[in-house]
Order: sequence, then structure tokens, then C-alpha cells
Amino acid sequence: MKVFLIGFMGCGKTTLGKKLASKMGFTFVDLDKLIEQTAGKSIPAYFSEHGEGAFRELERDVLQTAELPENAIVATGGGAPCYFNNMEWMNNEGLTVYISLPPGALASRLEKAEEVRPVLKDYKGEALVQFIAGKLEERGPFYSKAKITASGLGLTADKLWAAIKP
Repeated sequence: MKVFLIGFMGCGKTTLGKKLASKMGFTFVDLDKLIEQTAGKSIPAYFSEHGEGAFRELERDVLQTAELPENAIVATGGGAPCYFNNMEWMNNEGLTVYISLPPGALASRLEKAEEVRPVLKDYKGEALVQFIAGKLEERGPFYSKAKITASGLGLTADKLWAAIKP
């Protein structure tokens, strides 16, 4: 079984994905790391060199052509479900789980993160909350296509496992 974790940056896809994969005996796959390996450079570097359109094409190509293990937990980038047919593709290939958090909780997590995300560098405080709220509104129609929605508030690998196990 392939489980695709989707949601906004900072919602816990990577952290929960690693723990869930370990719990289930699955392989953890970070789509962003696969993209960086394929591109031979960091995502911010690729983005600034080639633009968002080229990045989204690369993201789709890596997602849809990578040889994923049969039993895998895949953490996607926050925007991945919103481009091309990625959401439909993931729903056909496995189980999609949207980790949902309100804008304020996401902003709090992202402001405390060690790594500043390039797209957020100009936002702080309420401006960051508003930016995230706008992005969530844009992405909502795609995120809502997930087979399972899990609140990220207090979400643990055990709770996530309970929500997805057959």
C-alpha cells in the first residue's frame, strides 16, 4: 500500500511520515528529496533558476515516474496535489491523507522552524497567518479530494495509523 501525505508546509508530513513508516515497516519517501536528487540541486535553487512552471513539471514527473516501493509512506510538497493531475494520480495509486491545520497553527510552526522557507521569508506574524489562509483557500479544492482528512492538532503516528489501517 502506498500512502501519500498531503497538506500545507509545516503540517507534519515529513515528521509524521517517518514515524508512521517506521511503525508500519514501510519505506519513507520524501518527494522533495527525490526532486532534489533528480535535479542535482536544492528546490529553492531550481525554482529561482527555472521558475515555478518548470519546477511543477519536474515535481509531477518525479511523483508519477519514480519507482516507489510497494509499501511506502510518501510525504509530498505542499503544492504537489494542486498541479496537473497529481491529486487524481495519487488517489489512483494509493491512499491520500490530508493533514489539516488552521493557519495560525501552521504559522506558529513555520516561525519556529530552523529552516526559513524561501516563499515565506517576507512574512511574519499576522501577515504570515493571512498568507497561509489565502494559500489554504486556493488549495482547499485539491486537498479536499484526499480519501482521509486528519486534524494535525495533536496528531501522532499512532493516531494516523489508526485512521488509515484497513
